[in-house]
Amino acid sequence: MTALSTEEEMGQHQEKYGAVLALLASLFFMWGFITVINNTLLPHLRSVFNLSYTQTTLIESTWFVGYLIASLPAAWLIERIGYQKALITGLLVMTAGSLGMVLAASLPSYGVTLTSLFTVSCGIALLQVAANPYVAVIGPAQSSESRLTLVQAFNTTGDALAIIFGRYLILSRTKGGTSGEGVKLSLAQRMTDAHATELPYFIVALALAGLATMIALAKLPVLGASAQRAGAEQRRHLSLWRQRHLILGCFAIFLYVLAEIGVGNLFINFASQPIIANITHEQAAGYLFLVWGGMAVGRFAGAFIMRQIAPERVLAFFSLGALASALVATFAHGPAAMYGLIVIGLFHSIMFPTIFALAIKGLGPLTEEGSGLLIMSIAGGALVFIQGNIADRYGIQWAFIVTTLCELYILFYALWGCKPTSAPPPETPV
Repeated sequence: MTALSTEEEMGQHQEKYGAVLALLASLFFMWGFITVINNTLLPHLRSVFNLSYTQTTLIESTWFVGYLIASLPAAWLIERIGYQKALITGLLVMTAGSLGMVLAASLPSYGVTLTSLFTVSCGIALLQVAANPYVAVIGPAQSSESRLTLVQAFNTTGDALAIIFGRYLILSRTKGGTSGEGVKLSLAQRMTDAHATELPYFIVALALAGLATMIALAKLPVLGASAQRAGAEQRRHLSLWRQRHLILGCFAIFLYVLAEIGVGNLFINFASQPIIANITHEQAAGYLFLVWGGMAVGRFAGAFIMRQIAPERVLAFFSLGALASALVATFAHGPAAMYGLIVIGLFHSIMFPTIFALAIKGLGPLTEEGSGLLIMSIAGGALVFIQGNIADRYGIQWAFIVTTLCELYILFYALWGCKPTSAPPPETPV
């Protein structure tokens, strides 16, 4: 009788957290979706406002400054209002930013566009600080990398679908999107194109508001004491800065995001070059779908691979593949260079969730603060303007030298940097 009761209890426990993971997966999907709309938005804005590559990538830099500013306050906010209210707040902030994008398109206004994108990124930063460690610690510690990679796969599914969304609701409805690279548009054509983002962002705002309502009505479990922020007395004996694997992991996240964002943001303009694939922006968006599609496939596969093979070994293998792909994109010619950039999506797939889970492993009561530092490291995407500057000065292919260097550091982290300074304390699943 006791054994049966225990069995039933375990089944109810798994069902309960399975439902929670499904709901959290929808969050990962949505912020991936709204982030990657930028990949089709940036070439659109480059055309509408007649921007250089440096100016275009500076828009994305503004987006990632939001992560830098919002991440640590997000950890403070979570401590005071809890994970569930923090998730709702993040979604409502993103909704406000999306409505701001509708306003920016109707004016049209470059300044309002930047402000609105910054607002959305602050909301996403809050979601990231709350959701990533939540997923990592609500189950067994030994499967945290696999579990986080699995829900991140839904994030990348959102990325892939965002490309289709942006291609058909932004690029295919504009003169700039259906023209080749370098075609000059009249002022009237550019102003007409500007209004193309009103409908997409209104749809996004409605979806975010609906998801916030779902989270508000859900019953999410409270994290156990081992994953809560340490009290003032306990903090005197604990320090994040002594956790080598966390600090080096912050650098790994910083450079990984720079690599990923550089690929996504420059891909359409890169593939449209006469010396690469010589296609329109709308056609290039179809190939960009393969980049994010490869990431989705890689994450679903990676979630199962890491149940059999140590996560750090999988990370090392994928970083080697990404390094080779970046070199092909930089030095090959014609469509081969474009295909090199497409394949890099597959190898990038498991990097963020694996680095994140390895970096917070064993932090216990410092998990929230460690997560805040890691999410703050997403601000590495703000340095994408460096790639834009290289593209303006030396040609867009040379911009991917930066990507190559980023992959080298991630390989270093996988082989040595992810090893904890000391053995992690035992963790009890929630």
